[in-house]
Amino acid sequence: MTVGEASPQRSADENGAGGSPNPEVAGVVDDLPPDRYIEREGSWLRFNQRVLELAQDETIPLLERVRFMAIFASNLDEFFMVRVAGRMRRMATGLPVEGVTTGMPADQVLEQTLETARELSLEHAEYFNNAIRPALAQEGIEILRWKELSSDEQDDLRELFRDRIYPVLTPLVVDPAHPFPYISGLSLSLAVMIAEPDTGLTMFARVKVPPLLPRFLTVSKYRFVPLEDVIAAHLTELFTGLDILEYHVFRVTRARELEVDEDVTEDLMQSLERELLRRRTEPPVRLEVEESISAEVLNRLVTELSIDRRAVYHLPGPLDLTGLNAIADLDIRRLKYPAFVPSEAALPHDGDVFSTLDKQDVLVHHPYDSFTATVERLTVEAAADPGSWPSSRRCTGPATPRRSWT
Repeated sequence: MTVGEASPQRSADENGAGGSPNPEVAGVVDDLPPDRYIEREGSWLRFNQRVLELAQDETIPLLERVRFMAIFASNLDEFFMVRVAGRMRRMATGLPVEGVTTGMPADQVLEQTLETARELSLEHAEYFNNAIRPALAQEGIEILRWKELSSDEQDDLRELFRDRIYPVLTPLVVDPAHPFPYISGLSLSLAVMIAEPDTGLTMFARVKVPPLLPRFLTVSKYRFVPLEDVIAAHLTELFTGLDILEYHVFRVTRARELEVDEDVTEDLMQSLERELLRRRTEPPVRLEVEESISAEVLNRLVTELSIDRRAVYHLPGPLDLTGLNAIADLDIRRLKYPAFVPSEAALPHDGDVFSTLDKQDVLVHHPYDSFTATVERLTVEAAADPGSWPSSRRCTGPATPRRSWT
């Protein structure tokens, strides 16, 4: 079959006599704006923008808006790990990746994608600090920074740091004998500049924020503090005898796109193992840094990570707002959607299921119709019905059910 045979037929209005194109319709098509199409990356970003707009909708319960803030952040992480990383990889290997629908050069599509993502990321971070945090505080839920805590709260967190946080920290200093460490994808880290008091020699160090600990530590009921703030307040205990010159939080996103062709590979498990091993060495596709970061530290990170400067995002802290899911999970019913109760009216309660199905079909929609009152009820009654299938006696001939259903 040729491409022409597979194409949809033109309508009678589009074709003139003898199958020739209608000049009036052709003129209308020619008048359509050339920018009416957008690339799939741009389309996906517009979708995630609508998620952010839900977080900005003040008619939605507050903790549900917090959930949408976390969903937006998680979606954007996935977008960079798959969509952006895939485009960068194809560009690096020389594959044709021009705009499919717009015809834009590949580099222009990438630049436009990164710029749109930057604008949305900044809007997301600013809205959290300027709107969501104050709204939560009005409801008695506070996300605080270290300096905003009381002295008693700081003392409690110092004890928590020594007992639970300090044992799992692995500070790494970069010097001629120790190269720049590998930064895993989606890991939150502290970039620390330290100096020896005697010689004045400055060094770069990286402290990874442990992913196994809560993103926001509970100070007291409905009062939370970012984990990195607690670590930063105790850097002198990690680098004993050294001066702490400055520190900044940063976060790296790496590619996580699996390239496994199930139709070609002979051993799927081995192919997946190779891909997962290769994933650890994938180049970074995004670097998020706090807007207060110094030029010296930023240049060090960009150089060591070999990342495109267009993919460096300066954002107001705290970074990594996917951790807001823990805040959205707080059991405060008045700040959430009302509990949804599915309908149990699909089947009558005064008769068995089969009597109803003998008279008419029943269409149910889950989760709007109760699963328990429909499908589960059908299964229970079928198991108890002695005439459904002859399972309780030995069958010597073909089984003939008293009734059947689909």
